[in-house]
Amino acid sequence: MLGKVIIEKVLYAALETNADFAEVFIEDKFQTDISMLSSNVEKVDSSKVFGVGVRVARGYHSVYGYTNSSLEDDLVKLASDLAQSFEGEILNIKFELEEMKVGNAHKIKILPSEVSIEEKVDLIKRANKAARDYDKEITQVGIRYTDYVQNIWLANTEGTYVQDTRVRTRLGINAIGANEVTKQSGFNGPGGHYGFEFYSDIINVEGAAKEASRVAITMLHADECPSGKMPVVIDNGFGGVIFHEACGHSLEATSVAKGASVFSGKKGEKIASELVTAIDDGTISNAWGSATYDDEGNLQKRRVLIKDGILNSYMIDKLNAKRMNDECTNSGRRESYRFAPTSRMTNTYIANGESTFEEIIAATKFGLYAKKMGGGSVNPPTGDFNFSVGEGYMIRDGKIAEPVRGATLVGTGSEALLKVDMVANNLLSAQGMCGSLSGSIPTDVGQPTIRVSEITVGGRKGAN
Repeated sequence: MLGKVIIEKVLYAALETNADFAEVFIEDKFQTDISMLSSNVEKVDSSKVFGVGVRVARGYHSVYGYTNSSLEDDLVKLASDLAQSFEGEILNIKFELEEMKVGNAHKIKILPSEVSIEEKVDLIKRANKAARDYDKEITQVGIRYTDYVQNIWLANTEGTYVQDTRVRTRLGINAIGANEVTKQSGFNGPGGHYGFEFYSDIINVEGAAKEASRVAITMLHADECPSGKMPVVIDNGFGGVIFHEACGHSLEATSVAKGASVFSGKKGEKIASELVTAIDDGTISNAWGSATYDDEGNLQKRRVLIKDGILNSYMIDKLNAKRMNDECTNSGRRESYRFAPTSRMTNTYIANGESTFEEIIAATKFGLYAKKMGGGSVNPPTGDFNFSVGEGYMIRDGKIAEPVRGATLVGTGSEALLKVDMVANNLLSAQGMCGSLSGSIPTDVGQPTIRVSEITVGGRKGAN
């Protein structure tokens, strides 16, 4: 940790020319990664990371640099070098850092750094055994365990001075089922802003592993999905990845501020069905994407992005707020000291509706039930998306029928939101890693079960 006096010297060095804002971000992180494949532990990696990032800005234009050094002379020189990017009359800005505020919103029982590697490996072995024992057609299981304790300090020339500790852990299980015809995979990756107590108090390790195998075996014996336009029921939990990718990114100031989003300039307009209320909330206790402070030193908050179909708010970081002439929504995030922050999602979800899951299925004469979503791609300026369905079933006469594999959902986020015609009351979230300009960060995605009245479904069979 750098002393307050050194931090102030660095900030003043950053203001020695024509800049009007400067920020110092300090990171001290300890991380463990363990992976297993073919019942063998392939990697055990414990690493310690320390670094300092300095951002210097004039208006919404900024430059960024970082170093692994904690020496005062090196840090002052870095800030001074960055300051040379700005020319003009020196502003002689004066500031005083507040007393340091310490984040404590998310309680941790067992720090992962205090748990032995042997105990963590035993956890992986339990998951591996449960996944393999599920069915004789499970031919391969890959597991990755990760945890970290990330301490950050942030100070800026507006007087902000905070410290936050983020403790996260996740278990990723990938099971593969195979027969003489094909092979299929299933994935389950629970995680949270927890310590090692996550694996005893929050999830059942064996149950999580069996779920990955269940999907693999179900899809192994599924028929090919028919293609065509049809109603699609997207289940809760990771089904929210479509909203995250096809709409969420288009509501981040990273693209909105530059007019590169399909939703730029549409605040106050209807962009979704009146059944859709969408929220990004970085304050949810111990959620995967939560923190006490964002990565610009602001208290995290709950942001209502869409209210009853009306675009209510964007996600806006400090500098893009100036570009947009709008209020910062405390949405600045970054992977590490090597990245400048920008607007990012935290825990993003569609809120509960009034229907039940059973009512949605019963009201669907024919369509696709996407129980689990897979990966996909999105074009942020247009919102065009293409997502695979990890586990799917046909709906026939209001009942869930045969499982189908190979389904893809093709469409545009803005159009899909307007076609949501039923929303259930079974909200659930799931965990993922989100990549963008400021690196890869943990984010929750979520929703209740929803029905989209029509989506183009890609499959290997003709429509039936």
